Amino acid sequence: MANDLLAAKIATPYAEALLKLAKTQNSIHIITADINNLRELFESSKILKDSLNNPLMVAETKRGIIKEVISPQVSEPMSNFLMILLDRKIISYIDAIAERYLELVYELANIKIVEVVSATTFNEEQKELLTNKLQVMTNAKEIKLIITLDSSLIGGFLIKTNSQIIDLTLKGQLR
Repeated sequence: MANDLLAAKIATPYAEALLKLAKTQNSIHIITADINNLRELFESSKILKDSLNNPLMVAETKRGIIKEVISPQVSEPMSNFLMILLDRKIISYIDAIAERYLELVYELANIKIVEVVSATTFNEEQKELLTNKLQVMTNAKEIKLIITLDSSLIGGFLIKTNSQIIDLTLKGQLR
């Protein structure tokens, strides 16, 4: 918990600075795509992520990893941003910074991220109905659903958005 608070405290100003840079260079779409590419790259290569997070690895080695592996896959401003994080010894917070950056971009575009925890999987029609209903409820331009399964809910689903939780689960009803 304390680690999450520290990560959030560090991530916010860097994410805001990255968004400001993207706005001034009129490259929000490019930087956002870079952030998503980085997240996919780190998910697919645990060794890469662990190398950048390793406090025992010297900065020059990490710089080489960024130049050789990451820079060819991202824009120059993103590559420079990663070098700044490396120089300031906070490259290990790139996940938190990326997540916060996406939250800020979604706020800017009036896109709401809604987490849905369900006992069963949704079909496409159900997802569309839920998305439409949530758009009306939140006055959002677009809804991004993050659906996770939890069979312990017995039936129904739980909706989490911002600080609001709507419990429509059978487990919640029984409680």
